[in-house]
Amino acid sequence: MDNKNIKLYAVSTCGHCKTLKKMLETERFVFDSVDVDLLVGAQRRETLAEVKQVNKRCSFPTMVIGEKVIVGFRENEIKEALGIRSTPPP
Repeated sequence: MDNKNIKLYAVSTCGHCKTLKKMLETERFVFDSVDVDLLVGAQRRETLAEVKQVNKRCSFPTMVIGEKVIVGFRENEIKEALGIRSTPPP
C-alpha cells in the first residue's frame, strides 16, 4: 500500500478519534498518532502549538496527510485523501 505521511492528533476519550484510528489500522496505513490529552508539560505545549499551526481552533481529531489537513471525522474526505475506495451500498 502507498503509505503517505500521516499524522493524527487525537484525544484519548474522543469517539471520532478512536474510529479514525481504527479505520487507519483496518486499512493498514502506517501513521503517527498522539493523544494530546495524555501529554504533560513541555511536550504537551509543543504538541498543542503544532496542532494550532494547522488548526487554529485546536479541535480533534486533526489529521495531516502530507500537505492536506482534515479537521474532524470527515469520513468521505479522509477516504478520498487516502485513496480508500468506499464500498457501494448493496
